[in-house]
Amino acid sequence: MEIILKQDVQGLGSKDDIAKVKDGYGRNYLIPQGMAVVATESAKKVMAENTRQRAHKEAKLKDEALVVAGKLKDIKVSIGAKTSTAGKIFGSVNNIQLAEVIAEQGIDIERKNITMAKDGVKEVGTHTAKIKLHREVVVDFEFEVVSE
Repeated sequence: MEIILKQDVQGLGSKDDIAKVKDGYGRNYLIPQGMAVVATESAKKVMAENTRQRAHKEAKLKDEALVVAGKLKDIKVSIGAKTSTAGKIFGSVNNIQLAEVIAEQGIDIERKNITMAKDGVKEVGTHTAKIKLHREVVVDFEFEVVSE
């Protein structure tokens, strides 16, 4: 029996793959669980059209992410923090504060897409964060932490 997977199934394939499985496995498990549909000619055509449209949308999103990445390369950001005389920050600078400062520059980035040091930045100086704009577009963003 040929099926079209609606989601990733370990050991069988990923979403939108066409797979051959035994009749019982397909009819009694995959189809009732909503993991797959029978691969009829019309279902294959629908899947092909959906894949084509998804690829077009994906390319558009990637292009937009590349434009934002270009803007991020031109921005210089400073984050002020209260510090001790030795240059240690009271608390830490985290991805929330970095997202807010970047938003002030006119670029909205969700904080969950910003990856910094595990515990945040705890010292004054220049640091780097990774910003994931798209599945294939990740930008290394430099920012400076200064004493207030």
